[in-house]
Amino acid sequence: MSTAFDKAIKEIEVQGFHNHRLEKHSRVVSEGILHDLLALCEPFKSDFQKGRIKEWFDFPLPAGRARKLDLIVAEVDSKTSSPDITHLRLCVENKSVITAHRNRTNRYDDLSDLVGVLHRHSPDAILVATVLIGLAEKFLNVPDRVKLLVTPKDFVKKVLPRLSKGDDSLWKEFPNAVSHNRPSDPEQTVKKFRGLPTRQPNRTDLAAYDYVLLIPVLIDNVHPPKIARNNSLGINVDAEYSTMLERICEAYTARWHS
Repeated sequence: MSTAFDKAIKEIEVQGFHNHRLEKHSRVVSEGILHDLLALCEPFKSDFQKGRIKEWFDFPLPAGRARKLDLIVAEVDSKTSSPDITHLRLCVENKSVITAHRNRTNRYDDLSDLVGVLHRHSPDAILVATVLIGLAEKFLNVPDRVKLLVTPKDFVKKVLPRLSKGDDSLWKEFPNAVSHNRPSDPEQTVKKFRGLPTRQPNRTDLAAYDYVLLIPVLIDNVHPPKIARNNSLGINVDAEYSTMLERICEAYTARWHS
């Protein structure tokens, strides 16, 4: 099946490399999940069509924190036309651990802190976290390293056309731009994020995620990026994605259409 993450991979192909600083894939993932939910979940679609709820991307996190939420769906404040965070219905937050798995704790802490903040504002809201898990043992750091080693003109003409095309000479050409991961890192990262608290649709009293989706990917900016549907982590990407959509719809129906 085609998932929102397949669309994100295509976006990386179009850009030529994964920019972990800008995380452009996150917007594509959010848009894809919203599109698939509207197609799958009739109560969700109905509320959208009737104007009861609306989506916002990159919305500032409540409580004055200098962060943005990747996707929220909420009731609309009639006075300001902005989202009513006390009537938040869905929040999707997208993370990735690709360039350096040592950063897994920081990404985990971000998601752990977020769930507490949102639960205080709107305990009924459906909270979803997605995490891209990189399987590549080497990664070519393009935005932070490669771009600093060549002129902008040379980057566009001599480097960009070779990225994500399978040109292994890039590893030797830019050795100082290569980040390394251990073979055991992906498994440890999966174990870490599976420690995030989760809850069943009827347990809105718990400050927890309604679903945590882990997607293994092969992205190194040298070879063509792809979702690792064949992986050693025991993750069935298509089944997990379908289950996430079904769980969101189940929770949405139980909380606002029961």
